[in-house]
Amino acid sequence: MTIHPTALIEEGVKIGEETSVWDHVHIRKNASIGRCCVIGGRTIISYDVHIGDFVKINSNVYIPTGVTIEDRVMVAAGCIFVNDRYPRAFDDASGGLASSAPNEDTLETRVCEGATLGAGSIILGGLTIGRYAMIGAGAVVTKSVADHALVVGNPARQTGWVQKNGRPVERPPTQDR
Repeated sequence: MTIHPTALIEEGVKIGEETSVWDHVHIRKNASIGRCCVIGGRTIISYDVHIGDFVKINSNVYIPTGVTIEDRVMVAAGCIFVNDRYPRAFDDASGGLASSAPNEDTLETRVCEGATLGAGSIILGGLTIGRYAMIGAGAVVTKSVADHALVVGNPARQTGWVQKNGRPVERPPTQDR
């Protein structure tokens, strides 16, 4: 395991063998990261996030509470996940600043095995990104994505299918090829 001296790792975080955490990364309490992963510089991983094995997260990625990333996923630079159904800075009940803690409106998102999330993509909360799916750079994903689907644009729309190795195919793969 390699952890850059500028990384901030809070209590209760679990990091697997042969995982590298690079400069200025902040990993919040009780997050877990599997083995043989790379966490790129200036990435923020919030409370209780679960990341599987062989996951590559590039620089400047934001992963809030409620996100689960399965094994063998690629999250490219600048990807942002959203987890809040009704975001507000204020809390009318207290008359002050709203808490950043998870609550009943925190949405859960799952990125399934082998998926790739393109650079600068935005993944809204409460969705599932299917196995071996590919999200294009800059896409804004507003609904769940099927296994092996290729989606691009804003809002993201399916434009094709990809094999397990990421190469395009004419129709959905019948098995993980």
